[in-house]
Amino acid sequence: MAQWWKIWRTKKPAPVPDKVKREAAAPAVQIIAPRDGGVYDYFVTSSQMALQVATVYRCVKLLSDSVANLPVRFMRLKGGIFEDDRSSQMHYLLNVQPDKAMSAVDFWTAAVQEILLEGNAYIMPIYSAVTMDIDRLALCSRGTVMHDTLNDVYVVNDVNNGISGKYNEDEIIHLKGMTTGNNKVGMSVLAFARTTLSIAATGDNETLNRFATGGTVRGIVSNESNVRGMGVYQDEELDKLAGSIDAAFRSGENIISMPGHTEFKQISLSSADMQFLETRKFTVRDICRFFGVHPSFVFDDTSNNYKSAEMANVAFLSNTLNPLLRKIENELLRKLVSPSLAGKRQFEFDRRGLYACDLDSRVKYQTATIAAGIYTVNEWRKEENKQPVEGGDKVLVSANLRQIDELSNDIPTNENEE
Repeated sequence: MAQWWKIWRTKKPAPVPDKVKREAAAPAVQIIAPRDGGVYDYFVTSSQMALQVATVYRCVKLLSDSVANLPVRFMRLKGGIFEDDRSSQMHYLLNVQPDKAMSAVDFWTAAVQEILLEGNAYIMPIYSAVTMDIDRLALCSRGTVMHDTLNDVYVVNDVNNGISGKYNEDEIIHLKGMTTGNNKVGMSVLAFARTTLSIAATGDNETLNRFATGGTVRGIVSNESNVRGMGVYQDEELDKLAGSIDAAFRSGENIISMPGHTEFKQISLSSADMQFLETRKFTVRDICRFFGVHPSFVFDDTSNNYKSAEMANVAFLSNTLNPLLRKIENELLRKLVSPSLAGKRQFEFDRRGLYACDLDSRVKYQTATIAAGIYTVNEWRKEENKQPVEGGDKVLVSANLRQIDELSNDIPTNENEE
């Protein structure tokens, strides 16, 4: 019998014409030729160059690792509440091994990185021909999916995952970045932060040049105008001399000789005049704004205390991480569950895993939920992999709270009053 996620979608993909296959085989990204004469993928090159900026690398790694560290709960509605279905194949795919030779941690890390760096991540559910069950979840390689937004069709030609064909919109899980104008295609953070990233990359290169040569020197080479005769340097000779002086300074030489009556006048500004380091600090803040990450998470040297760190964590969970998790949860439910079963199945990242290493906050949260009657002692002991205790299944509430009508019974009355 077909499983719940296959009830409403059992048709095979339509055959793809050879012309469409050839178009899909062609790279769907722009190709540029670098200076060394090679041919590189434009988006791959730009992503790799962006990750060379320390702030971008830290923001991408922070967001992708934060999502990958959270278990994905696949739940069924039973008795009016949703319970974990850990015996299903879907639970194994989402939390252990979605695809061959790829763990669930690597899978979700790569998927979030595709959303941030490329703007779109495509996950293809592969069904077993024997059991009609989902056999694996394949994360499509970069540049192998062509999305026809007018017809809502995806043409996939992924050799690494063995996927080739034409698929409808409801047959592929499409995780989008920020959408502007055309809501069917996502855009990466890099597309909006190109100017800031260019400034950051230029600053890194300038820092490298300054440390490599002891400070870049700029100036003008000239000769004395009152000197006449055979010793006077003409324009071509001055150009040659300027080139040799520039090469000497770049190679790290500190003292060079000036032939004849030539002069060198330095015109470059110092790092203090350019406020070079201060500019780099503002660049870090701008990149953090694009990714929605507080500067303290990228080890920025801002003044920080316990309260500000706590508020930064709350803002990160509420404004940055939770919308990303909600987007993934909704797309999984929309593409893997039929509309008739959407109210009886649920995908949810276990956000309690965010406090796995924050033991103080974790204990406070557990204590508060027990005092409010939300969890029992044995339920939390089960989460901590501890054996249940006697009486731990009783629901407890805080004794500090009483009903308001009970207070009137405890107030003493005056016998002389009516």
